[in-house]
Amino acid sequence: MAIIDKYMLPLADKLNSNKYLTALRDAFMLTLPLIIFGSVFVVLTNLPYLDRLLGVSNLAALKGQLGAASNATMSVITLFVVFGIGYNLSKQYKVDSIYGAATAVASFLILTPTTLQYGKTASDVVEGVLPLDRLGAKGMFVGIIASFIAVEIYRRVVDKKWIIKMPEGVPEAVSKSFSALVPAFITLSIFLIMKVGFTFTEWGNVHDFVYNIIQTPLMTLGSGLPATLIAVFCIQLFWFFGLHGQIIVNSVLDPIWRSLSLENLQAYQSGAKALPHIVNKQFMDTFTVGMGGTGMTLAVILAIIFFAKSKQLKELSKLAGPAGIFNVNEPVIFGLPIVLNPMILIPWIIAPLIVTAFTYFVMNIGLVPIPIGVDVPWTVPIFLSGILATNSLAGGILQLVNLAIVLVIWSPFVIIMDRQYKKAENDIKGAVKKNLESKTSQA
Repeated sequence: MAIIDKYMLPLADKLNSNKYLTALRDAFMLTLPLIIFGSVFVVLTNLPYLDRLLGVSNLAALKGQLGAASNATMSVITLFVVFGIGYNLSKQYKVDSIYGAATAVASFLILTPTTLQYGKTASDVVEGVLPLDRLGAKGMFVGIIASFIAVEIYRRVVDKKWIIKMPEGVPEAVSKSFSALVPAFITLSIFLIMKVGFTFTEWGNVHDFVYNIIQTPLMTLGSGLPATLIAVFCIQLFWFFGLHGQIIVNSVLDPIWRSLSLENLQAYQSGAKALPHIVNKQFMDTFTVGMGGTGMTLAVILAIIFFAKSKQLKELSKLAGPAGIFNVNEPVIFGLPIVLNPMILIPWIIAPLIVTAFTYFVMNIGLVPIPIGVDVPWTVPIFLSGILATNSLAGGILQLVNLAIVLVIWSPFVIIMDRQYKKAENDIKGAVKKNLESKTSQA
């Protein structure tokens, strides 16, 4: 505990307040409604037996029409992330947010190749296009890095007062536009030089360099079970100390998990039989947070309902139950309490680790489909969220099995805690009764 208090908590606090991670987190929050919109239409066009109901040709025509929903949102999600980072980071630096965001987007697009290789020969190339994969999963890390660098250059130029100041009386919109001219020009010029420079390397462009050297190794690491278990462990541990584990860990790992989800979605939409990544954003959200909130505390509420006799825990289950159905578990975390309660540290950490490993195993052997990459709102109740994430009834059944596992792990600890609370309540009642009898005898 002393080591954790000395080393891990200060690190968590720094991560939680880091301006880059904060901007990245807020940027992904910006994309949430767009991703959910695209996800809804992906699910609708891939419902089971739809081909038999509509016919193969009609279904293909329907997918062609409704495919614009995902193409305009999920397939180009990196554009929105870049804009979000540019806007939020500029806001933190107190420079004009809109121009900072626009400059970040333009910087990313300068680095993006405008050719599409559609065949194997050198002549099979289309010029003057922006490939969707470069604006989606494949370009995610380039977009993140480019937006951070672009805003840093932009705000440093502004700090040096290298701006054009217009006289008073000029409309504000015009004045801001001229103020952003020099910072934007210098920033975009640097990115243009960077783009040209990479044409003389073996990669040919920044995208391929970042994807092969940085993004692919990180995605390989992040999609593995060991790294996933470490992430879950850190989330639980941070929450135990009262820190928001999701915000801290997701700020670092969301780019990896989102990229894995987008690759799964692209594979699913292309008709691939096997999806590339078991672990992705939906794996983490639906099969951990999506079971009553952080720590899968819906099972804790059930254990209280089944076994608790103390008034304190019974009242807690009444308050926390309705919220827990929709994966809101602050009443449990602070009412049980879980924060700084050594009595429940073991199930709080062990249960999510076991369930995560079990979920990975059953998906790895093909017993349950891998999450297809569509975003499911985190407030969707258990069972339904599992079906939506995997586009299979097996996903919902797996959530129920996981819930039973957590219930078995937590039940002994809930029973012990309940006995302690019951004893304390009885002691209080006995003391009150004894005090009343003493006053009565004195009277």
